Amino acid sequence: MSTRSLTTTSYALLGLLAIRPWSTYELANQLRRSLHFFWPRAESNLYAEPKRLVEAGLAEAQDEWNGDRKRTVYSITEQGRAAFQDWLGTPPAPQRLESEAYLRVLFGNSGTKEDLIRALERIEADATATVDNYVTHGGSYARGEGLFPERIHVNALIASLAITQGRATVSWARWAKAEVERWDDTSAPDVEWAVMTLNDAIDGASAEP
Repeated sequence: MSTRSLTTTSYALLGLLAIRPWSTYELANQLRRSLHFFWPRAESNLYAEPKRLVEAGLAEAQDEWNGDRKRTVYSITEQGRAAFQDWLGTPPAPQRLESEAYLRVLFGNSGTKEDLIRALERIEADATATVDNYVTHGGSYARGEGLFPERIHVNALIASLAITQGRATVSWARWAKAEVERWDDTSAPDVEWAVMTLNDAIDGASAEP
């Protein structure tokens, strides 16, 4: 298998294997812990992707026994480590945001106020969960209790980004819900309010350093 056929998920798993060997069960837990909030599709390929990496010579699989139970442990090969480092040296793909709740807000004028508020509540709940996750795990690193202390610097970067964005999203969702609550319905636009809201956002963006 050529490395050209590898996906971002392939490299995400190689990145985890570059840290240490993992069983499939351990990989599942680590994916939920570290990748779920910005690359959840890795979880859907958890069982197929490591086997593809083994077939490509980028990982090795070894069966281990714990009593009468067998587990497969995956580890990275030198070829896999080189492929992973080559990938890190390439320009990242453009960021993509995938959110059904955002779509429902965009088309909210075709539904009810309750429909729109429900979508905003979903956005708030997801952002709150993101903040809670990174506060918990970031706090463990800040106390010197992180699982991989040698990675505290990059974990601090991603945690600070996720917490900052998450808190901003929670604040926006609460503001948006309060505004929508004051609307008579979703179909008739309040043009004056919309223009003021757009200008406030634009002016705020231009004031950023």
